[in-house]
Amino acid sequence: MTTRGITFYFRGLRTEVRDAPPTMTVLQFLREYQHDGKLAATGTKEGCAEGDCGACTVVLAELRNGRLQVHSVNACIQFLPTLDRKALFTVEDLRILAESAGSPCHPVQQAMVDHHGSQCGFCTPGFVMSLFSLYENETQAPTRDTVMNYVSGNLCRCTGYRPIVDAAQAAIADYPQVALNRAQLVADLQLLADLPELDYEYGGGLFYAPTSLPQLAARKQAHPQARLLSGGTDVGLWVTKQSRVLPALIYIGQVTELQKIQENDTELVIGAGVSLRQAWQVIVRHYPQLATLARRFASMPIQNAGTLVGNIANGSPIGDSMPILMAIDASLDLQCGDTVRQLPLVEFYLGYQRNALVDGEFIKAVRIPWPLPGLRYGSDKIAKRYEQDISAVCAAFSLILDEHNRITHIRIAYGGMAAIPKRAHKAEAVLLGATWTSAVIEAAQHALTEDFQPLSDARASSGYRLQVAQNALWRFYLSQQQEHEPLSVFALSEEECR
Repeated sequence: MTTRGITFYFRGLRTEVRDAPPTMTVLQFLREYQHDGKLAATGTKEGCAEGDCGACTVVLAELRNGRLQVHSVNACIQFLPTLDRKALFTVEDLRILAESAGSPCHPVQQAMVDHHGSQCGFCTPGFVMSLFSLYENETQAPTRDTVMNYVSGNLCRCTGYRPIVDAAQAAIADYPQVALNRAQLVADLQLLADLPELDYEYGGGLFYAPTSLPQLAARKQAHPQARLLSGGTDVGLWVTKQSRVLPALIYIGQVTELQKIQENDTELVIGAGVSLRQAWQVIVRHYPQLATLARRFASMPIQNAGTLVGNIANGSPIGDSMPILMAIDASLDLQCGDTVRQLPLVEFYLGYQRNALVDGEFIKAVRIPWPLPGLRYGSDKIAKRYEQDISAVCAAFSLILDEHNRITHIRIAYGGMAAIPKRAHKAEAVLLGATWTSAVIEAAQHALTEDFQPLSDARASSGYRLQVAQNALWRFYLSQQQEHEPLSVFALSEEECR
């Protein structure tokens, strides 16, 4: 039985919702939910309803490990109950903030006007909220790369983006400051932190939000068929695009123990509730050559909401994190009740949408070992767009050579090549113990035809996938050479491979 409603701050006021389905999205709440007899807000737009276009971008503030975080998310795939204990900001709030500071517009809004950053205007509220997130998190005029990172989840067909980049850079440097009252916001959120666990039921749907690991374990054992939810960046689409009914959800976003990143003498341990953005930041510190993959992995709103463990648990054959994690021998902590077991990631996937979890069990954390001495590694994402696109193939490699240029350690893993992300064991067998030369790489390329028989789909044909998988291995080989040998394999277009 519901003991309290979904409680959060909205328009500066403590708001409690008791009569909304657990799978109502934040966007639906903003545009359709009757609050105090009138619609809440319609400045936030619906474009794609799948987290791709950014028209629905809003900003959340929450306390994580005692620190205030202010970040952008996609309202179209966030379920309303995930707002519990947080503060929600929409484009209408910026005018309220500006007026409280004696200004008609917030600096990011005024900069968009002055730099002609809006034409048709449909995407503008989403861009403004992404720039508001930038404004609240950056203290100096941002570089172009920083701006593009913040607006990586926003699409515009009119402006060509340059005026928006100009506006973003000017908003911090050229206008009077209008900032959130962070001290008051922290005090407000601390009051919400003292609320009991959210146990919400409406219209036959259940939503549990445990606040501790023992509570989560007990909930999962009591409801083994309940769907675990964190960022909702995939589960949200099940509702908005597939119209699936999710009768019971267990939200892990409030479990304090799962928000932690630990570094010990041998490995990095990333909890299941750690966001993709935070996870990639710490991974790249230790594996710097993965910076490009981290940047291309997803847009900032998706990285702010989603989790690394969620990407792993989802088990999509085209997930981008799993190949590189397999290549560097990551493992998982799996918990059921009070029992925790460790399993290599390469053994976790049993088949399409099947994994090694038993009833009542969940992924507690992912363990990433520190790079071995002399380790060389890399990952290659092949997609139709550079940013914000699903991979056709994602390749990952790790390698150690001895003083005689012999291969003493090799890992090759791919996504998009089979029903699950998987290692290329036959190609690895060809390479292990051999001398690192173009001839042995070509033999390993041929062995990939025995490792994989990829399918054709809307993203790529089978022939294209196999070709680029082989080419990615060749490119990794060239990247490790002091003097490149003549290139014997070329990347082919999709049309050429048909």
